[in-house]
Amino acid sequence: MTPNPPRPPAPTPAAASALAAELGRRRLLALGAGAAAAGLGWQALGPGISPAHAAAAAPADWPAPSYDVHLFYYPWYGSPSRHGSWLHWQQGGHQPPQDIGADLYPTLGPYDSGDAAVVAQHMAWIRQAGVGVVATTWWGQGGYEDQRVPLLLDVAAQYGVKVAWHLEPYGGRTAQSTVDDIRYINARYGSHPAFYRDAKHGNRPAFYVFYSLATTDWSPLAQVNAANIVLTQTTDVSKAGYFGGLYNYSVPTDFNGWKGIADWCRANGRIWAPSIGPGYIDDRAVPGNTTITIPRENGATYDRLWAGALSPDNGGSPHWVSITSFNEWHEGSTIEPASSTPPPGHGYQTYAGAWGTTGAAAEVAYLERTRYWVERFTGGGPTTPPPNPDLALRRPVTASGWTQGFAAVNAVDGDPVSYWESTNHAFPQWLQVDLGSVRDVSRVVVGLPPQTAWGPRTQTIAVQTEELGIWRTAAPAAPRAFDPATGNAVTVTFPQLRTRYVRLTFTGNTAWPAGQASRVEIYAT
Repeated sequence: MTPNPPRPPAPTPAAASALAAELGRRRLLALGAGAAAAGLGWQALGPGISPAHAAAAAPADWPAPSYDVHLFYYPWYGSPSRHGSWLHWQQGGHQPPQDIGADLYPTLGPYDSGDAAVVAQHMAWIRQAGVGVVATTWWGQGGYEDQRVPLLLDVAAQYGVKVAWHLEPYGGRTAQSTVDDIRYINARYGSHPAFYRDAKHGNRPAFYVFYSLATTDWSPLAQVNAANIVLTQTTDVSKAGYFGGLYNYSVPTDFNGWKGIADWCRANGRIWAPSIGPGYIDDRAVPGNTTITIPRENGATYDRLWAGALSPDNGGSPHWVSITSFNEWHEGSTIEPASSTPPPGHGYQTYAGAWGTTGAAAEVAYLERTRYWVERFTGGGPTTPPPNPDLALRRPVTASGWTQGFAAVNAVDGDPVSYWESTNHAFPQWLQVDLGSVRDVSRVVVGLPPQTAWGPRTQTIAVQTEELGIWRTAAPAAPRAFDPATGNAVTVTFPQLRTRYVRLTFTGNTAWPAGQASRVEIYAT
């Protein structure tokens, strides 16, 4: 978690504020149109729509929220139009609105956490993803984030979302001040309908304590433990004696010790709330950092961590799952929609490629996948994964050569009629697809145009994959029969492996002296 930076001393010019607001409006509207075109059903709220009106108009097919899935939420952003200056977006010496302290750029632009329309959009997205609880970052009584709580509670209530608490290491925090903070939060906000209480565990509220290991003696928590669930940020159960549960927060790279934690929590009446996330990168927010980047791998990281958190090998289904994060933009751990067309010239990444998506579909891909995994966790929905995407679609492609205008790109453009044809009379020939990152692969489909003019033929094709610069054979060269009467396509399967590059090598064709393919599709399963 990136520390709360000092606020800039002077407001940004009004022109920048106006630009930020306009960026936000345009991106919000563009997302609505794009998502609708993609058939995703992710609701984007237009300007001027109140939270109550939006909630009342919520589609009936939104999933019931799971109150056992907690999403770390950051209402710490400010803009000149509301706060009087940029807050957080400028971290790392950047100059918003186009240049921000993050490696991804929000679909909504650099927003203000005090904007009711922004909070309403967030709660709509979170509810559509099936998540029922946000754990809001909190930096002390009366602080900026505490000031955002009333709005957050009011809007969350409209969407059936509850609010838990992520207690941060503000200056001077002690075990006793944490006890005082828990009492303050209960007294000030405990009667609100959006105040989270776990009905399965004594109707108690939840308080995650970040960086708890910086304090050695937590015995004062005995004053509040009976009425509250207080979780420590650690995977060392020996440090959890005074706490009611454990979480890790950081996006993990392995599951070492998780089964032991789960077993210990069950045996000792504690909550295990493992944290998973889509990835991590803070290069722009923390220039010169040495923190390891955890790549998203086009969604594979998120899938792997969700599956690991639920696996019997790691203790089975936990009490809660915590997700890092909805909108910690500095650390690149977000599932909030990120722009597919961020301002150029700043080196921003996008979600493009996540589960084979692009454009507006990619912007909401992590929300869509969260909904799937929440349903898996709660047992309230289908256990069949979303459609297995074609990993090769519109990906970069190269070839040993081609004839006339029959270029390699034709094989992955999604058009079944356009095709690649290699250099004639020059076997062997190859076609190679770059998947963009290391992916699981176990099936390749090669097709020719479906017209009957493309008569039956047999092409000899091998499939190879690359690992650490070494090419290995996934499927050896073999005759592959193409027939327009049966779709003019062949499927090659092999044991699942991980690779970024897939190469098809053609060494024969009974109908033409060249390799030919109108479509090359690559799948995980």
